[in-house]
Amino acid sequence: MVTIQETAVIWNIFWFRRRIKVYALIGESGTGKSFRAKLIAQKYGVEFIIDDGLLIRDNRIVAGHSAKKETTFLAAVKVAVFDEKSHRDEVARRLQTEKVTRLLILGTSEKMVNKIAARLQLPAPGKIIKIEDVATQEEIDKAIRMRRIEGKHVIPVPSIEVKRNYPNIFYDAVKIFKRKSITQGLVPRVHEKSVVRPEYSKRGKVIISEAALSQMVIHCVDEYNENIRIKKISVRDSDAGYRLVITIDVPYGIQLGGNMHELRQYVIDNIERYTGILIEEVNIIIDRII
Repeated sequence: MVTIQETAVIWNIFWFRRRIKVYALIGESGTGKSFRAKLIAQKYGVEFIIDDGLLIRDNRIVAGHSAKKETTFLAAVKVAVFDEKSHRDEVARRLQTEKVTRLLILGTSEKMVNKIAARLQLPAPGKIIKIEDVATQEEIDKAIRMRRIEGKHVIPVPSIEVKRNYPNIFYDAVKIFKRKSITQGLVPRVHEKSVVRPEYSKRGKVIISEAALSQMVIHCVDEYNENIRIKKISVRDSDAGYRLVITIDVPYGIQLGGNMHELRQYVIDNIERYTGILIEEVNIIIDRII
């Protein structure tokens, strides 16, 4: 038999679910969902974001705890899908006390965001946005490289909020500028996001000597086209990765535009694949046509 109190709870949940519109942003891990979450939330008038175990309102963490603080990947996954009852109850209660009308859930698949919605007593997402719809393939590839090689993740809140809650994993901050049209003109909007390195991602940085890297570049260029002559290779290291400047002579008749772009990508792909280092930029300078 259902008591009066239980009936009241059921009706509260019913009306709570009816007045919320849920959005979802899905994409594979490391493709840049958290990086774009605030811009998508702004576009659809969303105030609340569910991301990796956190309930975020505007620029504040209001409930939950971050999967980024876990020391193992499996533990992080369990936090992200609210596997622990006390965790999901905390966030569900906070959602019921807030005046939530629109909410964005981030996840790696439709199955994941539906599971999160169900566990938090939310309606299933009515609009699902894929990362490919809001980011170019080049942007996605860059985000994946940053995740796989450097172990960097993004939390869509300002650095001061992350430093306060998770100082041990804070790494850096990044600001996104976007102009918003109003009757008086264009006004810049700034979204700050925090870059973190979870404990399970801290594997150290791969360092390679300039001579070894130069030899790899020579080998890649020779594999691509043995008639291209390398005159000079400049290597610069930074926190974001290695920057290469390759000065070459090219044979007469080669198509400079398309082939040089392919060569650049060939060098990046092969060095990253076989060394595990991040190539941030490759510039090719054609000195002579021979």
